[in-house]
Amino acid sequence: MLSFAITVVAVLISAALFINLWRLIIGPTVQDRILALDTMYINSIALIVLYGLHEGTSLYFEAALLIAMLGFVSTSALCKYILRGDIIE
Repeated sequence: MLSFAITVVAVLISAALFINLWRLIIGPTVQDRILALDTMYINSIALIVLYGLHEGTSLYFEAALLIAMLGFVSTSALCKYILRGDIIE
């Protein structure tokens, strides 16, 4: 039963990734594209955690943590670049 639930959730999160990719490509403003990229990071973290649950190992949780940190830093840098035009003050 757990493997079926993991499969269903993985398919739904993959569908959400494709919708975010569509918003990243088509997005009318730059802010929409940044938000779509940030949401793609979150969805990819969820997929990695699901795969870690499926495999039963904690290695994937550490990888998800690294992706979360990189996603936060890159989103912050992109937002700062849009607001000020420069990342380093």
